[in-house]
Amino acid sequence: MNATQALGRYGEELAARRLTGTGMNVLARNWRCGRTGEIDILALDGDTLVVIEVKTRRSGAYEHPMAAVTARKADRLKRLADCWLHRHGGAPPGGVRIDLIGVVLPRRGAAHVTHAKGVA
Repeated sequence: MNATQALGRYGEELAARRLTGTGMNVLARNWRCGRTGEIDILALDGDTLVVIEVKTRRSGAYEHPMAAVTARKADRLKRLADCWLHRHGGAPPGGVRIDLIGVVLPRRGAAHVTHAKGVA
């Protein structure tokens, strides 16, 4: 695993902890659907399936992680959500939501985790 992958894994771990801390149930991490791609985290928020993209950056190195989800990326996440639903028996009663979690790691101190709900 290279440094970029390790950074991403660490951000996903922080995101999963944040989700479970707010009462969400993590169903899967790094779930793949063929060539379509990967969902970082799938979780249940009550009876809503939540597809979560996690973006992690070091402070000051790049743009804020919340700016990394473009319309193209959002479309891919929707296709991935459809793939999950097809393989797992359809949508739950609460439907599906796509969220983004941005993790910024400062040079010192605790990570800053931002959770944006319903981004796509």
